[in-house]
Amino acid sequence: MNFDDLRRRADVVRTLPLENVLLARGAVRDRRDRRKWHTEQGPLSVSGPKFINWRRGQGGGGAIDLVMHLAGVDFRTAVAWLQQHLTAGPPTTARAAGREAATPATCERSRTLRLPTPDDRMLDRVRQYLTGCRRLEPSLIETLIHSGKLYADSHGNAVFLLVAGKAQHPVGAELRGTGPRTWRGLAPGTRKDLGYFWIGVQGFREVVLCESAIDAISCFQLSPQRICISTAGVRSDPPWLPGLLARGFELYCGFDADDPGDAAAARMMALHPSIRRLRPPAHDWNDALAADR
Repeated sequence: MNFDDLRRRADVVRTLPLENVLLARGAVRDRRDRRKWHTEQGPLSVSGPKFINWRRGQGGGGAIDLVMHLAGVDFRTAVAWLQQHLTAGPPTTARAAGREAATPATCERSRTLRLPTPDDRMLDRVRQYLTGCRRLEPSLIETLIHSGKLYADSHGNAVFLLVAGKAQHPVGAELRGTGPRTWRGLAPGTRKDLGYFWIGVQGFREVVLCESAIDAISCFQLSPQRICISTAGVRSDPPWLPGLLARGFELYCGFDADDPGDAAAARMMALHPSIRRLRPPAHDWNDALAADR
């Protein structure tokens, strides 16, 4: 990426709403103070495009500065993270999300989960993308479809359900585009603090935390003796994590082999010393799977 390319990419992501960035990194808004957020770097105060961390005496303006502060990464890495996690959706979706973030009424509506309607006519497209482009085993994909954890929507997106509790109650969904311009996102109203996408066999004691559903499936395909979970983004302390630790699972942080992944893994292990790092042998688990085949 040369300087001109970096500048163009930075211009695209710099003005993203800070609320979207905070949610993507697993931050939680304070119940009493709507401007206060509890983040991986401690509490932040946010006012429009500005933020300040009073505890650390640091602040800044814009989405890039915020990611640099939260993840402890440089400018280039922050731009790449924003482009990967927050600009991959269709332009109309991104623009709509930006407008809605400014109004309390739409923030209230966003808390209601709105899962995409399944469309079996698009299943073959999803199958082809996951098995062809992503090199996932057809048998695994069919098992996930049969269990209801994976389906296709009317746009041909792959929909991976996030679930919680023994009843497998849906609390959200990861969406992955399968067309020429692939993208990733979350179903409106997704509560990823309450649950996660997972693959594996109940009774296994080793659990690997991955950044996406596709990475979780890829990791399981490489190590089928483990349960693999998607945290739906780089998140160092999802609220459901202590529950897994309390149940005696042996946890590994399998985040991407890059600066944000390493930084989040270090924070996770500092918060929960029993968790160990399991770095993918390539950039992520899907890349590792492709290299292995």
